[in-house]
Amino acid sequence: MKRSAFLQPLSREHHTALSVAKSCIRAGQSGEAVLMEQACQRLLGSFAVELDRHFEVEERSLLPLLKGAAGATLVRRTLEDHQALRELIKDLRCTDGERLERFGKRLVDHVRFEERELFPALEKLA
Repeated sequence: MKRSAFLQPLSREHHTALSVAKSCIRAGQSGEAVLMEQACQRLLGSFAVELDRHFEVEERSLLPLLKGAAGATLVRRTLEDHQALRELIKDLRCTDGERLERFGKRLVDHVRFEERELFPALEKLA
Protein backbone atom coordinates (compact mmCIF):
# COMPACT_ATOMS: atom_id res chain seq x y z
CA MET A 1 0.00 0.00 0.00
CA LYS A 2 1.28 3.44 -0.90
CA ARG A 3 1.73 5.67 2.12
CA SER A 4 0.74 9.31 2.33
CA ALA A 5 3.66 11.61 1.56
CA PHE A 6 3.96 12.78 5.18
CA LEU A 7 4.41 9.19 6.41
CA GLN A 8 6.68 7.88 3.66
CA PRO A 9 10.00 8.83 5.34
CA LEU A 10 8.96 7.11 8.58
CA SER A 11 7.68 4.09 6.70
CA ARG A 12 11.02 3.79 4.87
CA GLU A 13 12.80 3.89 8.22
CA HIS A 14 10.71 0.91 9.25
CA HIS A 15 12.46 -1.16 6.60
CA THR A 16 15.82 -0.44 8.23
CA ALA A 17 14.36 -1.11 11.68
CA LEU A 18 13.09 -4.53 10.56
CA SER A 19 16.49 -5.42 9.15
CA VAL A 20 18.18 -4.50 12.43
CA ALA A 21 15.50 -6.34 14.44
CA LYS A 22 15.86 -9.53 12.43
CA SER A 23 19.63 -9.50 12.84
CA CYS A 24 19.14 -9.13 16.61
CA ILE A 25 16.74 -12.06 16.68
CA ARG A 26 19.04 -14.30 14.62
CA ALA A 27 22.09 -13.37 16.67
CA GLY A 28 20.31 -13.82 19.98
CA GLN A 29 18.99 -17.22 18.98
CA SER A 30 22.39 -18.35 17.70
CA GLY A 31 24.17 -17.68 20.97
CA GLU A 32 27.34 -17.04 18.95
CA ALA A 33 29.43 -14.30 20.54
CA VAL A 34 30.64 -12.80 17.26
CA LEU A 35 27.13 -12.60 15.77
CA MET A 36 25.73 -11.12 18.98
CA GLU A 37 28.48 -8.51 19.09
CA GLN A 38 27.92 -7.53 15.45
CA ALA A 39 24.13 -7.33 15.83
CA CYS A 40 24.44 -5.44 19.09
CA GLN A 41 26.82 -2.85 17.63
CA ARG A 42 24.54 -2.44 14.61
CA LEU A 43 21.55 -1.97 16.93
CA LEU A 44 23.33 0.55 19.14
CA GLY A 45 24.44 2.56 16.11
CA SER A 46 21.02 2.44 14.49
CA PHE A 47 19.29 3.40 17.72
CA ALA A 48 21.57 6.38 18.28
CA VAL A 49 21.33 7.64 14.70
CA GLU A 50 17.84 6.72 13.57
CA LEU A 51 15.49 4.77 15.84
CA ASP A 52 15.37 7.08 18.84
CA ARG A 53 14.94 10.11 16.56
CA HIS A 54 12.18 8.20 14.74
CA PHE A 55 10.38 7.66 18.06
CA GLU A 56 10.74 11.34 18.95
CA VAL A 57 9.29 12.48 15.61
CA GLU A 58 6.29 10.21 16.07
CA GLU A 59 5.76 11.33 19.66
CA ARG A 60 6.10 15.02 18.88
CA SER A 61 4.48 15.26 15.44
CA LEU A 62 2.11 12.34 14.87
CA LEU A 63 0.63 11.27 18.17
CA PRO A 64 -0.84 14.71 18.96
CA LEU A 65 -2.96 14.31 15.81
CA LEU A 66 -4.76 11.38 17.44
CA LYS A 67 -6.59 13.36 20.08
CA GLY A 68 -9.73 11.97 21.62
CA ALA A 69 -10.93 8.58 22.73
CA ALA A 70 -10.68 7.00 19.28
CA GLY A 71 -6.93 7.57 19.13
CA ALA A 72 -6.14 7.04 22.81
CA THR A 73 -5.49 3.31 22.44
CA LEU A 74 -3.14 3.86 19.51
CA VAL A 75 -1.27 6.59 21.33
CA ARG A 76 -0.96 4.51 24.50
CA ARG A 77 0.34 1.46 22.60
CA THR A 78 2.86 3.54 20.67
CA LEU A 79 4.22 5.20 23.80
CA GLU A 80 4.36 1.89 25.69
CA ASP A 81 6.29 0.28 22.85
CA HIS A 82 8.73 3.18 22.60
CA GLN A 83 9.35 3.10 26.34
CA ALA A 84 9.81 -0.68 26.40
CA LEU A 85 12.31 -0.53 23.53
CA ARG A 86 14.23 2.30 25.20
CA GLU A 87 14.37 0.26 28.41
CA LEU A 88 15.57 -2.87 26.62
CA ILE A 89 18.45 -1.05 24.96
CA LYS A 90 19.42 0.77 28.14
CA ASP A 91 22.56 -0.86 29.56
CA LEU A 92 22.40 -3.56 26.86
CA ARG A 93 25.29 -5.97 27.06
CA CYS A 94 26.30 -7.41 23.72
CA THR A 95 26.70 -10.82 25.35
CA ASP A 96 23.03 -10.90 26.41
CA GLY A 97 21.50 -12.93 23.60
CA GLU A 98 18.12 -13.25 25.28
CA ARG A 99 17.73 -9.50 25.66
CA LEU A 100 18.96 -8.90 22.13
CA GLU A 101 16.40 -11.35 20.79
CA ARG A 102 13.65 -9.82 22.95
CA PHE A 103 14.48 -6.36 21.62
CA GLY A 104 14.35 -7.62 18.04
CA LYS A 105 10.99 -9.31 18.51
CA ARG A 106 9.52 -6.26 20.23
CA LEU A 107 10.75 -4.00 17.44
CA VAL A 108 9.25 -6.25 14.74
CA ASP A 109 5.91 -6.24 16.56
CA HIS A 110 6.06 -2.47 16.96
CA VAL A 111 6.81 -1.81 13.29
CA ARG A 112 3.97 -4.09 12.25
CA PHE A 113 1.61 -2.28 14.63
CA GLU A 114 2.56 1.10 13.22
CA GLU A 115 2.28 0.01 9.59
CA ARG A 116 -1.00 -1.87 10.06
CA GLU A 117 -2.81 0.26 12.65
CA LEU A 118 -1.18 3.57 13.57
CA PHE A 119 -0.31 4.85 10.10
CA PRO A 120 -3.67 3.92 8.53
CA ALA A 121 -5.44 5.77 11.36
CA LEU A 122 -3.27 8.84 10.73
CA GLU A 123 -3.93 8.67 7.01
CA LYS A 124 -7.68 8.74 7.64
CA LEU A 125 -7.18 12.05 9.46
CA ALA A 126 -5.06 13.61 6.71
